[in-house]
Amino acid sequence: MLDLVIRAGTVVDGNGGEPFTADVGVKEGKITQIGKITEAAREEVDAQGAWVMPGFVDIHTHYDGQATWDPTFSPSIHHGVTTLVMGNCGVGFAPVRPGREDDLIKLMEGVEDIPGAALHEGIRWNWESFPQYMDALEAQPRSLDYLVQVPHDPLRMYVMRERALANEAATASDIAQMRALLHEALRAGAAGFSTGRSDNHRTAEGKETPGAEASAAELTGLARAFEGLTHGVVQVVSDFDLLRGADRFDAEFDLVEDLARASGRPVSMTWLQRDPGGEQYKAIQRRVEAAVEQGLPLYLQTAARGIGVINGLDASFHPFMGFPGYKEVATLPLAQRAAALREPARKARILGEKSDRLAGDGTPIPPLVDLLLARIEMISGRMFPLDEKLDYEPGVMQSFLVRAKQRGVSALEALYDWFSADDGGNLVYFPIFNYNDGTLNPLRAMLDHPRALLGLSDAGAHVGTVCDASFSTFMLTHWVQGREKDKLALGRAVEMLSARNARYLRLVDRGVLAPGLRADINVIDPQRLHIGTPQLVRDLPAGGRRFLQKAQGYVGTWVNGVAVTREGEITQSRPGRLVRMRS
Repeated sequence: MLDLVIRAGTVVDGNGGEPFTADVGVKEGKITQIGKITEAAREEVDAQGAWVMPGFVDIHTHYDGQATWDPTFSPSIHHGVTTLVMGNCGVGFAPVRPGREDDLIKLMEGVEDIPGAALHEGIRWNWESFPQYMDALEAQPRSLDYLVQVPHDPLRMYVMRERALANEAATASDIAQMRALLHEALRAGAAGFSTGRSDNHRTAEGKETPGAEASAAELTGLARAFEGLTHGVVQVVSDFDLLRGADRFDAEFDLVEDLARASGRPVSMTWLQRDPGGEQYKAIQRRVEAAVEQGLPLYLQTAARGIGVINGLDASFHPFMGFPGYKEVATLPLAQRAAALREPARKARILGEKSDRLAGDGTPIPPLVDLLLARIEMISGRMFPLDEKLDYEPGVMQSFLVRAKQRGVSALEALYDWFSADDGGNLVYFPIFNYNDGTLNPLRAMLDHPRALLGLSDAGAHVGTVCDASFSTFMLTHWVQGREKDKLALGRAVEMLSARNARYLRLVDRGVLAPGLRADINVIDPQRLHIGTPQLVRDLPAGGRRFLQKAQGYVGTWVNGVAVTREGEITQSRPGRLVRMRS
């Protein structure tokens, strides 16, 4: 008898081809057959009219802290993810020297907008080395499978201590020690190595991250930790800085190529249409294509939609947070705050004030966001209401720039009225990257690139500004179902969500629905598939708040043949595990 049969569903098997109607049989965590199944099963799911597809593989999350207290990896579990990778962008929590935990918390709080109080209360710190961190994670039951990468910054801080925080150059001895620790972690099953080189990544104190300016000698020295191994990937985030000159861009890209040569492993990099510098992504594409022709395994981590921030009075960012008049009421409960902001005298005073500078004053706000929020009249054409319509590709006519012109007021006043209305819960969507043209057309072309990997969800991070863990559902609702033109074929979208990322990681047992492979499965009702509006909830340790965005239409998600969600509700089953990669 089979454990599970999913009957008469529209099977989208992850290979990129056309969907077909079939039953899917499962026994002991594996798919046994796909076709017409007459054998009985302990459980049967009627999937007529539903999509049956592999569980999704998210290669870019930041659950490094949350994983120590949350066994479910929420909100990824609500969006069909069954395997995820954390330890991205060079930040994480291992290795760590006893007594220096706060340094890593300040780093993560600043770079990834995770409340320091939640990290202080939630993390138990029962490890020092990276293998010990993996052991500590593995000791806890999980809903989903997960992999861990070794982040550059904690590695550098562990070896170089104060010299790392001062961004001093690594010596040959430092590099040798870091390489040995990285090799040890990879031998223990770590999935790879990550490094961050972005000016927008700052500690909670506004300082550069420890590895932001690491030399080519340091990075290639670390990359040699992969010698003798046949597994592992390298993940890089860099600004590339084409606007600061072609020489700087080429030098930075040369370093990425050097990483690929020295490691011998696949290297993926963040790929965005930046602002400013809207054409840089094309220069990155040209360099990648040329490198691939030479045999280098380079890949482009691509988002599913615009990358930006959600603004709200209770979110991490909004345009008025630096205004003296707003600061006077900032600690009031939300509804009372909104009422205070509606007072005519206070409104007039705030609109006549200048905002204080935020980045670098202890507020974990990226310099670019600080700069843009200081230029509201200029960028209000890219600020949109985020309401129940949940339009992630809005036109300029929906912007606060146009709304303000229609009312004959400033954009700042239009935003003020929106935020202070009702109970103060209104949100604004502000896409910074991938939206220079006011559409997602450039991103649509990026998604078509053969080296594109769907990533950059940052699930578990930027909890007060972003909720892009819903990328996977958005791929289906927007690019497959919703867009009027240039849609993605269902088979293509699912291949990007599952098999392509699994192949990149060299996970040969998942990503496709086929006999003998893991039964990581999503059953989705396309008629009911819908992303909910982001909600600010206070469910982090120490009462920390985060955006939580769920979805409707997921009939169920199975990990290793065991249901982890049913109709959007998380079950008590914990079939997930730490995936240790082996050479």
